Amino acid sequence: MKNDPILTAELTKVAHLMADAAGEVILPYFRSADLGADNKLEGGYDPVTVADRAGEAAMRAVLAEHRPNDAILGEELGTKAGTTGLTWVLDPIDGTRGFVSGTPTWGVLIAVGGEDGPFLGIVDQPYIGERFIGTPEGAVLIRGDEQRSIQTRAARPLSEATVFTTFPEVGSKEEGAAFHAVAQKALLTRYGMDCYAYALVASGQVDLVIEASLQAYDIQGPLALIQAAGGIVTDWNGGPAHNGGRALAAANPEIHAEALTILRAQFPS
Repeated sequence: MKNDPILTAELTKVAHLMADAAGEVILPYFRSADLGADNKLEGGYDPVTVADRAGEAAMRAVLAEHRPNDAILGEELGTKAGTTGLTWVLDPIDGTRGFVSGTPTWGVLIAVGGEDGPFLGIVDQPYIGERFIGTPEGAVLIRGDEQRSIQTRAARPLSEATVFTTFPEVGSKEEGAAFHAVAQKALLTRYGMDCYAYALVASGQVDLVIEASLQAYDIQGPLALIQAAGGIVTDWNGGPAHNGGRALAAANPEIHAEALTILRAQFPS
């Protein structure tokens, strides 16, 4: 299916409509004084807001009109079976902690593909007006009326690289130690960028994103985008990452291999 340009064009059009719809309903809530959040996590903090639910509902309404027979996996509203072999994977606000904090690092994530993973992905940041989309035809950044192709960074040693993750603790104590084993060899380590960090990999700004405890809807949009831009995304053993878990997103095979060697030493398969 990913080699069908007519289908790709149709799916791309629908994906843009979905991102437009989500952004339209989410933006009025961002930085609003009365925004409230429910906590989904006992013993911690995992917020969800009315904006999350409204954003996913808006995207599902677009699919109901344009692609009613496709399956859906969404963070907030669950799963819907389909008959086409295609599944849309939706995260209406990836980075809700950032959203409720007022930082524009959150994004609308959209992906579509089959059982072997997505071949189209969007990372959309509607507040700053940047939309990153990856398809089998390549990766593009859209900002207003401007549209330009993007690609990941050329190879450089880990000692010259910038690495991102969202939380300093990463995941478990062991996963955190593995991340920091990579980070201590890098030139620069940054935290807390949510899905926007993956967009920075795709657009050639940074080299690595390393995360753990991901769900499919956290990684599939960024994965398709980065792969379209020339990068590589795997789990920490070099296998598929589209079902979530631990993810290593890299600008090129060389920096991926260097980081993967360190992670594998911490988590041998």
